[in-house]
Amino acid sequence: MVCRLVPETDGGPRVVTAPFPPPTAEVLSASFRDPSGFVFRRDGVLYRQVNRRYAEHFAAFHASGLYEALLSDGLLISHETVDVEPPRPEIAELVIRPALVPFISYPYEWCFGQLRDAALATLDIQLLAIQRGMVLKDASAFNIQFVDGRPVLIDTLSFERYRDGQPWTAYRQFCEHFLAPLLLIRDVDPWLGRLPALSADGIPLEVASRLLPLRSWVSPSSLLHVHLHARSVRKYGGRAVPEKVQRRGLSRKALVNLIQGLRHTVAALNWKAVGTEWANYVTEHGYDPGDHAEKRRLVGEMLTGIAPGAVWDLGSNTGEFSRIARATGAFVLSVDMDPVAVERNYRRVLSDAETGIHPLWVDLRNPTPDLGWANVERDSLAGRSRADVVLALALVHHLAITGNVPLPNIARWLARLAPNLVIEFVPKTDPQVGRLLVSREDVFVDYTTEGFEAAFSAEFQLARRVEVGQSGRILYQYERRED
Repeated sequence: MVCRLVPETDGGPRVVTAPFPPPTAEVLSASFRDPSGFVFRRDGVLYRQVNRRYAEHFAAFHASGLYEALLSDGLLISHETVDVEPPRPEIAELVIRPALVPFISYPYEWCFGQLRDAALATLDIQLLAIQRGMVLKDASAFNIQFVDGRPVLIDTLSFERYRDGQPWTAYRQFCEHFLAPLLLIRDVDPWLGRLPALSADGIPLEVASRLLPLRSWVSPSSLLHVHLHARSVRKYGGRAVPEKVQRRGLSRKALVNLIQGLRHTVAALNWKAVGTEWANYVTEHGYDPGDHAEKRRLVGEMLTGIAPGAVWDLGSNTGEFSRIARATGAFVLSVDMDPVAVERNYRRVLSDAETGIHPLWVDLRNPTPDLGWANVERDSLAGRSRADVVLALALVHHLAITGNVPLPNIARWLARLAPNLVIEFVPKTDPQVGRLLVSREDVFVDYTTEGFEAAFSAEFQLARRVEVGQSGRILYQYERRED
C-alpha cells in the first residue's frame, strides 16, 4: 500500500472523494489497494483508518515492541492514535495520525544509492520484525520514503503476525522492486532504473533475466534471486503452486538466512558514478573563479531576500546551489536528469549528514507524469507539492536547445511551479551553449536575451536583473504575475 504523506499545500496530493465518507473526508487516491486500512484527509490533517480485519496484527505490532524498535533505528515514521471519526465506521477499528514527510518521491526517481539504501532498510525492517514475531507482508519500494537522506517506511500496516514455517510472501516483490532494477542499473545501463515507471509491480523477473548479461548467470546471487526465481515464476505462473511445494514451508532460521543473504547481496552492489556527459559540469561550468563566486553570492542574496520555505533546484547537477538554498533554512528538492550527478549529490548528503536536501533523478524534458490506476494513483512531479522558489540555473539552454522547448512554454511551466523564480540565461556565445549547437543547425532564432525577457515577462514581473561578471550570463529574479 502506498501512502502519500505530504504536507498540506496548495498543490498537495490529488484526492478522490469516495462515496461513503462524510463530505469533509477525502480518501487519498493512492490509498485503495490495502484492505487493512486507508489514508484520508480531514480539515487539512492527514489520518489513517485502521480496519477491523487488521486489528489483531496492529495490536501485535505494538505489543511486540517492534514499533518502538523501528522508531529507535529511524526506520519508520511515527504515528499516534487519535479520537477522530473514521470515514467508514462500519469496518473501522481505530484512526491514527501519521507523521508527515517533506516530499513524496518514487523509486524510478531515485539514484542507484537511494534505491540500494531503500532495499537495505526494507531488509533491516524485516529482520527486526522476525525477531519480534512479525513479518513484512509486502516489500513495495513505494512504501519507502526519504527523510533527511535516510530511507524510512511509511506504511504502518505492512506487518502481520509471523507463523512458523510460512514463506516470505513478499520475496518476489522485493526482487522485482529492488534487486532486479539495482542489477540492471549496475550491469547494463543506469537508465533501466526508469523501467519501474511502466509497472506498479516493479521489473518482472523474466524481463530482468532476459536483459541481464550472460556473466550474471555465474553470479550466485543473480542466478538464485533473478534467473532461477524467474524460471520458478514461469513454471507456476497462471496456476496454483502444487500443494507439496506449499507444504515445504520455510523455517524461521531459513527465513532469516534468506533475508541475511539478500542483505549481503544488496550491500555488496556498487555502481561507479562516472561516464555521463554532464558528470563533471560542476567543475566545467564556463565561469572563471571570480565570476562563479559572484554567481554564488548573488543567488544566495536573492534567496535570502525571499526567505522561502521550500526551494526546487531544477537542473541542480551535484547540488552546489542546492546547498546555498538550504543555508536559507529552506527544504530543497534537488533535481537533475544526469544519474551520475544525482548519485554524487546523494553521496554528499550521506557523507556530510546533511538534512533538508532531497536529490531526485528526473528528466525535466519529460518529467514524471500522473501514473497508476486511472492516472491518479501516483502524482506527477508538479502535482505532489509546490515550491516557494524555483531555482533554474544553467537549465534553460538545455530545455530550449536540446529539448526544442520554446521559451514561452518554459516560462509558463515554471510559473505553475512557484510564485518566485531565480533563473539564469546563458547566451549562444557561451561555450556550454556552443557544445549543444556543435552538431546541429542553429534554428533557435528566438534564443536571445530579448527573446528570453519577452517570454518570461508574459508570466512574471522582474524583481532584479544582474549580469554575472564578464561571463555574458544574466541572473534574473522574477515574481509570478497573479493578474
